[in-house]
Amino acid sequence: MKETFEGLVKVNKMLRKKCPWDKEQDFDSLKKTIMDEAKEVVEAIENKDYENLKEELGDLLHNILFITNVAEEQGLFDIKAVMQEIEAKLIRRHPHIFGDEKASTPEEVTKIWENVKETEKNG
Repeated sequence: MKETFEGLVKVNKMLRKKCPWDKEQDFDSLKKTIMDEAKEVVEAIENKDYENLKEELGDLLHNILFITNVAEEQGLFDIKAVMQEIEAKLIRRHPHIFGDEKASTPEEVTKIWENVKETEKNG
């Protein structure tokens, strides 16, 4: 398999179809694994263990794809929809980059982000 995002998606789907453990997982059973992997990412950052960080980010990404596979099987959404959602959100929440707003400090960016987030929440 190619070492690409598409290749990783294919490997995850193959594991889901063929691995007895993977086949049995669902949203509830995957909550613990994604929390564990997120904690391991944080630990690697805190320890400045960047080689391990690379591995832990891969594990977290695998879990994101795994959960997305479960959602896709249930007809909820697929990885493309997840990627479209985050791309649109990042563009919306960065009008100082993709729009007419101005921000020159991290504090101004945070204020813009919170304002956009509040607007989204209020519909």
